[in-house]
Amino acid sequence: MPAPTLFALSSGRPPAAISVIRISGAAAFEAARRLSGKALPPPRTARLRTLRDPAGGEALDKALLLLFPGPDSATGDDIAELHLHGGVAVVAAVLKALDGIEGLKAAGPGDFTRRAFHNGVLDLPQVEGLADLLAAETEMQRRQAMAHADGHLTRMAEGWRERLLDALAQVEAGLDFADEGDVGESDESCANDAIAALAAELDQVLEAPSGERLRDGVRLAVTGPPNAGKSSLVNKLTERDVAIVTAIPGTTRDRIEAHLAIKGVPFVAIDTAGLRETGDVVEREGIARARAAVATADIVLAMAGEDGRFEPVETEAPVIRVMSRSDLSGAPAGPDADGLHHLSAVTGDGLAALADRLVEEAGRLVGHGEILALANDRQRRVVSDCHAALLEAGAAAHDPVLVAEHLRAALNALGRLTGRVGVEDMLDALFGRFCIGK
Repeated sequence: MPAPTLFALSSGRPPAAISVIRISGAAAFEAARRLSGKALPPPRTARLRTLRDPAGGEALDKALLLLFPGPDSATGDDIAELHLHGGVAVVAAVLKALDGIEGLKAAGPGDFTRRAFHNGVLDLPQVEGLADLLAAETEMQRRQAMAHADGHLTRMAEGWRERLLDALAQVEAGLDFADEGDVGESDESCANDAIAALAAELDQVLEAPSGERLRDGVRLAVTGPPNAGKSSLVNKLTERDVAIVTAIPGTTRDRIEAHLAIKGVPFVAIDTAGLRETGDVVEREGIARARAAVATADIVLAMAGEDGRFEPVETEAPVIRVMSRSDLSGAPAGPDADGLHHLSAVTGDGLAALADRLVEEAGRLVGHGEILALANDRQRRVVSDCHAALLEAGAAAHDPVLVAEHLRAALNALGRLTGRVGVEDMLDALFGRFCIGK
């Protein structure tokens, strides 16, 4: 049964100056012809057409019509685009008319991108990069996502695949022609060297910073006793009032998360309840959550209390100590010789130096602006499987049959990386991240 022709609004929700409706599939051009009632324009050439409802001939709008023949299109299928006036009623009327044409189906979230994937226009890392690009909020996130959408990891994986195939060919040649003397020990040695070199390269890729932190944000927990200035500092960092600030100890009962960007680096600042002994059941729960936030944070800002003392911090993450009342203490704003940051959460003095320190610490987690090879945990797991298979191949160098088997396992892992094999179980979740029309 042929795949249905999809249609959807592919631009922002109306009202807008212009709205774009995309039609993709075998019946796209015929649908465009039925709406316009005229001969179709040449491919990739915009023509003004009066759109009419095929059911009754009523004029719907005057729009630009463009055609993109497959396979050289965004989805690999024939695509027709209608550039309409962006009124709510106009868009609704044209969508209703399309819904009445036989063979057409309203697209769901990610259906156009799924069609591109199945038609070989995009592979899985490119789809993941596109999803991240749509969600990007900072410059670093945009650069990383754009690189993957443009095939950064795909090109790397293709290079790994070619090297694996070459090594496998040498090993299998040794098995096939071992009795004929045409393949010597030098060929097996070359294969083993190639396996070791690729394993070392993948090890470096796996040791690089995680792309997930760049995508989701570096988790920054702000902790300390009550009235240490935690909420004031979070408000200053985010440049908005995300947390209530009062002189009453224990104002913050639950942890509050706020997204922000510092010099293009995404953070999730977590304001937590003040650490102290209390009989209040609700506050005790807030303090327990505060300790949990600190334990799982990537960076911790430990703030001194009004008496200048710091509460113990149980974490393996970097801890930056902060005293937030430099405007009252008279201490020079900025870091001192012991690395203690003095600032004023009221005036903002010393905040720039703290921001620089946060970006420096975050750079160790998300890289210092370079494009990371792996963008998410799925990619990391698959590359780890490939790396493990290469290590097993190296350990079995004495047995060419085992080496060949491990190399095939490594190739299978690369197939899962690019989406060539074994990814159907996660496609629905991935494409569900997209909006309708994408």
